Amino acid sequence: MFDLLFSTSGDIIPLILRITAFVVIFPHGAQKLLGWFGGYGFKGTYGFFTGTMKFPGILAVLIILGESFGPVLLLVGFLTKFAALSITIIMIGAAFIAHRQNGFFINWNGNQKGEGYEFHILAAGLLIALVVGGAGVYSVDFNLIGKF
Repeated sequence: MFDLLFSTSGDIIPLILRITAFVVIFPHGAQKLLGWFGGYGFKGTYGFFTGTMKFPGILAVLIILGESFGPVLLLVGFLTKFAALSITIIMIGAAFIAHRQNGFFINWNGNQKGEGYEFHILAAGLLIALVVGGAGVYSVDFNLIGKF
């Protein structure tokens, strides 16, 4: 189990993927948890998920925390496969539940009711590569695999 969770190579490509995932996903988590970047913060997001979306409270909390702390775990390369899989599930859920009705494309010109699911598919693909390949070099995971 330990090997499966932390296994990785000393390759630099996963480092690039981890940094990219952090840069594009962390701001969305910070909106939900902290209210940064025009977000509603924990209380507002929790209320939206449990009220408007009718999600159970525990699911709302897991989404908020996963999208907020998951990218930080990716950045440092700790529990990379778990964090990447968790965020992938969140991205796929968001694509199907909240964005599918808006079509594929990001709403660049404001011509549709909301954002499409293009970003979510791209993020999920990037994250799945980390689930399969692990954290790579310059990661806590890489440093741990030789110690156990």
